[in-house]
Formats: sequence, C-alpha cells, structure tokens
Amino acid sequence: MAKARKSKVVKTRKNAVSKTRNSGTMTEAAFWSFIRSALRQKSRWWKPVSECKQNARRIYAGPLKRQKWEFQCNYCKKWFKDKDIAVDHIIPAGALNCCYDLPEFVEKLFCEAGGLQVLCANGENSCHHIKTQNERKNKNN
Repeated sequence: MAKARKSKVVKTRKNAVSKTRNSGTMTEAAFWSFIRSALRQKSRWWKPVSECKQNARRIYAGPLKRQKWEFQCNYCKKWFKDKDIAVDHIIPAGALNCCYDLPEFVEKLFCEAGGLQVLCANGENSCHHIKTQNERKNKNN
C-alpha cells in the first residue's frame, strides 16, 4: 500500500515590508536598528560614562580579595559590584527610527556625566529594570 503524500502549504505574506537598504537585504526598521546599535556600542567608550562610574564608587572593604571597588546605585543607595550596575541616561536617548531623529538621539546619547547615573542592574527587581519598564509604559501612554 502506498503512503498518502502530504501536500506542503506555503504561506504568503499579505503585507510584506520592502527591503530598501543594504542591497535589498534590510528593511528601514532593521537599518535604523543597526545604526542605533552601532551608536550605543560606541557610547560605551564615551569618557563621561567612566566619570559617572568613578563618581559613584568607593574602595571595597569586604571579604572578596579580588574586588577592588563597589558602586552605589543612585536610586536605592545600596552598593554593588561593577558587573551588577549599569550607567543609565537620566533623560532617555529616545528613538532612532529615521534620519530626522539622528541629531537629537546622538546629542542625548553622548551627554556629559551630569546626564548619567549609576543604577543597580542585576535582575527584574533592579532599579535599572524598573526605570526602563516605567519609561516604556509612559512612552506608550
């Protein structure tokens, strides 16, 4: 007895987004996401970021021999290891969805140390996570 052959169903996109960037491989949204990611990556080396961390640190006096510094969260005022903090923009850098957003995004992203703060960033109850979620909620309202 021959097995019945299953027919393959091919789904078509109703509203396919055109890929107008990078030799037809990227949508506009993907392109601006790529640019936003590249700028954020370079902002990690911005000198005011290290100044902000330096202003929030003290010498660690606990039992861990290899830990030299600890950093104070600007919200909860507790002290954390370097890997458990994030340098956060007090005023969010905002969206980067088109070329008209670029000047304002760059200006806010590459701000001076006074526009940055250290927040604890380890887990869902961290100050950085809570602040980010509140900003997203307020943006959508």
